[in-house]
Amino acid sequence: MQDLQYSGICLVAVEEPRSVAEALSEQSWKKAMEEEMKAIHENQTWVPCALPPKQKAISLKWVFKVKKDPEGNVVKHKACLVPKGYAQRQGIDFDEVYAPVARIETVRVLLALAAHGGWEVHHMDVKSAFLNGELTETVYVQQPLGFMIGDSDKVLRLKKALYGLRQAPRAWNAKLDKEMIALGFERSKLEHAVYRTNSGESFLIVGVYVDDLIISGPSVQDILRFKTEMRRKINMSDLGLLS
Repeated sequence: MQDLQYSGICLVAVEEPRSVAEALSEQSWKKAMEEEMKAIHENQTWVPCALPPKQKAISLKWVFKVKKDPEGNVVKHKACLVPKGYAQRQGIDFDEVYAPVARIETVRVLLALAAHGGWEVHHMDVKSAFLNGELTETVYVQQPLGFMIGDSDKVLRLKKALYGLRQAPRAWNAKLDKEMIALGFERSKLEHAVYRTNSGESFLIVGVYVDDLIISGPSVQDILRFKTEMRRKINMSDLGLLS
């Protein structure tokens, strides 16, 4: 039996930073935080303002995540700025919170229909989906750590949702539903996460699971046209054929 000798080499796993200061000291994490702030600003998510009397501002927290491929290689450093939603008060900071998603049985039926008809099945992913949801409630948040917006004594009034807000899924779903209806789609009365539209003798079926869209139908041209229209309305990634 061959002798094995300890080489003294220690394999260190890539870990998420334990604090904002630690993240800002590392270029990869600092860049990820700057990308998150850029997306928030471009989306016009908030406006600085003075905190009104008897109002409470929710604290914000940075959440860090290392994304890896199936082989374990690091592919992305993700930083997400989230409110501490557990501090929200129902009837004041939020009302309805639910959002429908397609059941796995519904996805199987959609794929079975596509297989039977020989249709292509395409996949789209919404970038920073919850940032698109428009709020109907008045919500104030504190300044993000490491990134001051305006004067230090100001808070931020949210115009759109952030990940972590209790009503964020509901707000995003309302936004998506509005855009789908504007494109001529009709939501299923039995499965609220499925939409259908007719185009002459053809039709399209779209299944929704939070920020993922599964699109299928007899006409590839209709699918491509739909994807083009959606990218004009919402910042989305075209992932091509479903895998």
